[in-house]
Amino acid sequence: MALLGEKKLFLLDMDGTIYVDEDLFPGTVPFLDAVRAGGGRYLFLSNNSSRSVDAYIEKLKRMGIPSVKEDFLTSVDALIDDLSKRTPFHKCYAFGTATFRQQLAGAGIPVTDRLEDDIDCLLMGFDTELVFRKLEDACILLNRGVEYIAANLDWVCPTWYGSVPDVGSVCEMLYRATGRRPRCIGKPEPAMILLALERTGSRPEEAVMVGDRMYTDIASGVNAGVDTAFVLSGDGTMDDVAASGEKPTWVFADIAALGEAWVKARDSGR
Repeated sequence: MALLGEKKLFLLDMDGTIYVDEDLFPGTVPFLDAVRAGGGRYLFLSNNSSRSVDAYIEKLKRMGIPSVKEDFLTSVDALIDDLSKRTPFHKCYAFGTATFRQQLAGAGIPVTDRLEDDIDCLLMGFDTELVFRKLEDACILLNRGVEYIAANLDWVCPTWYGSVPDVGSVCEMLYRATGRRPRCIGKPEPAMILLALERTGSRPEEAVMVGDRMYTDIASGVNAGVDTAFVLSGDGTMDDVAASGEKPTWVFADIAALGEAWVKARDSGR
């Protein structure tokens, strides 16, 4: 039986879990303070591949949360780690933002955002700079048979006014046009969590994945063999829990409720 009080590493989704858009949830700072005071550690795990870690540091700073690069892991980090462990591609078409391309290029991955004859891989990221030319280029490349990898497959990205199409929705368009689906790196795959465990030197039983989506956050924890905490502050509902084949270890109203339960369980030794 999983014991919440024994958790030492909190792997935190961001959008819908600690904030929505630019609105920080009231319980976020007390939760982070409690984890630090209790000798634990947290990492922010984001599937959003449109932003760099520096952008996240600035965003959290605006919200009153100091952070450093070592506090973050993104789907781009996991993608770079995956690419570094395989035979290098000659050239990759980076379908995403300029920041997405810059992160890949900075890691030594040969990338372009223009259609060229020597491209042998299509890398998909969340593209807030999407234009129709990129969709055409992607269809041409997929019909050529290039390797096809997505940083993540979230259907939507939450905003203050609702949701916008994310990588998964764009990949679904491309599937309807070409019949091809990508290999996914980010959540719900276990790569980000396994990389987090590796970088922190933590054991799976010490970690808990916290998020607001069953099909990405909770699924990634299950796939990585770590316990999970589902929060109802974002996209997910109890209907999602009921409909899912995999169940979270715990369900909480929000990050504040999780923090209160963890402190109580830790103090009681449970």
